[in-house]
Amino acid sequence: MAATFRQLLDDLRAAGELVEISKPVDIRYIAALVDQAETALLFTNVIGYDMPVVSGVLNSRERLSIAMDCPFDEIEGRVRRGLDRPVEPKTVNAGPAREVIQEGDDVDLFRLPIPLFSVLDGGPMITAGITLAKDEEHGLNAGIYRFLVKDRNTTGIDIVTPNNMRNFAEKAFKAGKPLPISINIGAHPSEIIAATYKAPIGTNEVAIAGGMMGDAVDMTPCRTVDVPCLANAEIVLEAEILPTGWTRPEGRFGEFTRLMGGLHWNPLVRVKAVSMRQDAVYYALHMPWENIWPSGPIYEAAVRRACKEAGVQVTAVNITPGGCCHWHATIAIKPHTGDGKNAMMAALSVADMKHVTVVDDEIDVFDSVDVEWAVATRVQADRDVMIVSNARAKPLDPSLVTIPGKVPTTAKMGIDATISDDVPRERFQRIAYAYADKVDLADYLGDGIAASKSPADADIAALATRIKDVIEAEPKYFAELTEMFEAEGFQAVTRAIGVLHEGEELWQDDVGRLCLQGSSFAAVRPTA
Repeated sequence: MAATFRQLLDDLRAAGELVEISKPVDIRYIAALVDQAETALLFTNVIGYDMPVVSGVLNSRERLSIAMDCPFDEIEGRVRRGLDRPVEPKTVNAGPAREVIQEGDDVDLFRLPIPLFSVLDGGPMITAGITLAKDEEHGLNAGIYRFLVKDRNTTGIDIVTPNNMRNFAEKAFKAGKPLPISINIGAHPSEIIAATYKAPIGTNEVAIAGGMMGDAVDMTPCRTVDVPCLANAEIVLEAEILPTGWTRPEGRFGEFTRLMGGLHWNPLVRVKAVSMRQDAVYYALHMPWENIWPSGPIYEAAVRRACKEAGVQVTAVNITPGGCCHWHATIAIKPHTGDGKNAMMAALSVADMKHVTVVDDEIDVFDSVDVEWAVATRVQADRDVMIVSNARAKPLDPSLVTIPGKVPTTAKMGIDATISDDVPRERFQRIAYAYADKVDLADYLGDGIAASKSPADADIAALATRIKDVIEAEPKYFAELTEMFEAEGFQAVTRAIGVLHEGEELWQDDVGRLCLQGSSFAAVRPTA
């Protein structure tokens, strides 16, 4: 696994997942170009700026897999490792992030190539900054927040919703003091994923990142504020959340919902120093997809943990991008009686989860058609759909009905699309084409030699007797018989079976296999 953001860029480039754009680019075009790209983009010639910009680093499963050095469906396991076996960060007195330091009047945020994302944004905003703060009681906290640039050394910080960073800021505000923070831009994806995890207050998210990577994260003290920073970051802003309170309007912001949010009221942030690598690259986390994708493994870990506590054996979880990697989960399980409902209720208990679909383990949870097929063929709404009213809501849900002075709540829904115990499982045997595992279309394309003739005419009557002996002992599907008597040729087998039909000797068992009429295997027509 790449240990730093810079090493990750090298890995993406080697995998063909990062393309360099050397032609001059207007910074206003970056967001639109990344949206059109199938890879991450590195802009090395941004008009008016000396620093390259990279974006789109984490907006696909493939790139997240490269970042975490494992298949996408194993990233959740890395998250669980970080949660279960965190590794405390290591303090060092150096690091690439300290190669260049600008303080005081030298601080000029306008020199950083911070793009505009949406036409409705309130201005350029820092989107990839891992924010670190300390509290005497609860220790170090990490989170990712947006910083809308206001002037050369002032931003806002978007902490409008309740979270641990807001708790720290409110505590400092009540004391009339600024809250020291470091804003770390260009960090490893493990650190980004850990910073977005909604850990209980007092949890060190940087230690979670260390557990995910299997090694301690290097941290180094800031020079102008009493808080550490990530030693391997591309750029670090040393700053303070000013005790202005939530009094300054800013926004609008593009949200993870893929919609524009409204105006927010936030505190101000004063940047006291900027430190960076000698050849720093500015990371513009692309909204909303780079905000959405890293959330998937976090919610997957939470859903798996909730289901495990409920005693349900989960085989796969898809936190779907269509659900903004926050609201929707599709869960495959090996069900015992009632496990579909238990999994549904357990998953809906996870903080922001809104809609959950539970399927059997032979359903591909990453194939929306397969999941929809399971819902269509296995669900009776009055039996398998559960709705919970007045649950805790994610405030950014645009479907919520808001009443002034009242905290909005949401309705949660679960769909149990596992096969009911009361329904015969043979109803759900999928169509499987004969010999699909033996033939390859590529072998039959192009010119070929003349088709070989069928085997010489067999003794049809004798073959019929042999087939009769087989199905007398055990019922067989038609395709099984053609395979057993392949040497006689398909047409000979069909003719022989035809002889048995003409003699009214054939019947079928309950699942459609051929057997003899009157045998113990023969299906009995149900009475009306």
